[in-house]
Amino acid sequence: MTYEKIAGPLGHRRGDIQAATIAATIANANRGKNSRKAQISDFLIDYDRRGRQQSPDDMLRAITSITKRLGGTVPE
Repeated sequence: MTYEKIAGPLGHRRGDIQAATIAATIANANRGKNSRKAQISDFLIDYDRRGRQQSPDDMLRAITSITKRLGGTVPE
């Protein structure tokens, strides 16, 4: 923990921060003049969520909704 305070995060978290930095840079390079500036935190995954677990039906509904919004078809 002491080393990470000096050198920064190690392991997977470090890779997440690096990827979020790149994503924020690309988003900012392509944003409109009046758009909010993207922050690195906008692209970091929150692994420590303490919310409720999704049921398989909740997950299926979410994926179905995303598929339809993207113009895909969902077999009934």
